[in-house]
Amino acid sequence: MIAAKSNLGWVDRARGRGGPVYAAIADALGQAVRDGELQPGDRLPAQRAVADHLGIDLTTVTRAYAAARERGLVEGTVGRGTFVRAPPANEGGLVDLTMNLPPPPEGGSLARLLGETTGAILHAADASILMSYHAEFGTAGQRAAGARWLSPTLGETPLNRVLVAPGAQSALCAVLSTVCRPGDSLVVEPLTYPGVLSAVRQLGLRLVVCPVDDAGLVPEALAEICAGDRPVAAYVVPTLQNPTTVTMSAARRREVAKVLDAAGAWIVEDDPYSPLLRDPPPAIAAVAPERTFHIATLAKSLSPGLRIAYLVCPEGWEARAAEALRAFALMPAPLMAAVASRWINDGSAAALLGGVQREARARRAIAQAVLPQARGDAASIHVWLPIPEGRSSERLQLAARERGLAIVTADAFASGEGHPSGARISLGGAASRGALERALRSVADLLATGAALPPPIV
Repeated sequence: MIAAKSNLGWVDRARGRGGPVYAAIADALGQAVRDGELQPGDRLPAQRAVADHLGIDLTTVTRAYAAARERGLVEGTVGRGTFVRAPPANEGGLVDLTMNLPPPPEGGSLARLLGETTGAILHAADASILMSYHAEFGTAGQRAAGARWLSPTLGETPLNRVLVAPGAQSALCAVLSTVCRPGDSLVVEPLTYPGVLSAVRQLGLRLVVCPVDDAGLVPEALAEICAGDRPVAAYVVPTLQNPTTVTMSAARRREVAKVLDAAGAWIVEDDPYSPLLRDPPPAIAAVAPERTFHIATLAKSLSPGLRIAYLVCPEGWEARAAEALRAFALMPAPLMAAVASRWINDGSAAALLGGVQREARARRAIAQAVLPQARGDAASIHVWLPIPEGRSSERLQLAARERGLAIVTADAFASGEGHPSGARISLGGAASRGALERALRSVADLLATGAALPPPIV
């Protein structure tokens, strides 16, 4: 852990500034960061020390540190102190509302936890083994940790069916290449994850679009498609669907599984968001384990930098899926797989997830207040913003960019023609709640002022 700076030089910059004293302290801190006097990871002096140095009340310093945290300048953990925060990669450029990242966990530091865990792993293990090639997709212990992580939605899962994959995209490509051949049909929703659209193009598959309602795939329409097109598989994101945020009910999941089982079609269940819910519904793989490949990444609930996802295969398909995974990605990074397993086993993953859930709910509440027409669960890290009829999502996207905002519209998710018009607004990428609120207010202003209206015909 980085030691605290012993001097209070930057604090003196707060003297003589106009306005409230707490704001002057936060401004001084920000200036010290910009000037390089304070570096990412530096521990700030204790609040009592700052109060004594300036001869002010402790509550004023507490308010100043809170303001600095809101600006994204610092992060703090109870019992450890307050540290200068490393700026996000997009800071100083566009405010990125396109990338579905888990927000920084409330009350915790991912960077320090990662440093402590990797240090402990390297101290206990042979680094040369960790940094070598590994033939298997997860040790028995890593598969057990994965099964434990998935248990809230899958229940008890035999370890031989669990593979540790280097991210959900590689797992998705491996599954599709295992069960499909070029020219085969894959059922998808009208708006779906762009990664599956990319995989379909690479593998030479044919998309069949199934109608949806407010509960997901329409079983009657799916049955007609299965009878006519005879698809090999269906790809679904049943919880907090990307991008529309729809969550299938348990009853709808059973209906969909029954239709696909009767048709002999595989189910490819992509489930990145269930951990965000406090009481997620059972996975489709828990209802139809013999027909479902279940993919669950840690990228949306803990951190995309782990590059770890768990792939649960139907009994007897593990070896073929592992062979396909090896062709696409060779192996998961051993160090990251070890980090993920340790976090799950020692409770760090649960604590980190709790912080992400709290921050996600706080940000979703901001979105509800600023964009009440946006759709999404209270725990969702993205919302779906319908674009009113007669307005252009493309023009809204361009107008937003002129204001320094990056948003992604329905075209990026479209699997065919005639899809709904709208934009997916991701809530986790903004540096702070304040930055997110300002960005969302700018989007609301663009809609209110008609920025998405097509130009008049002249």
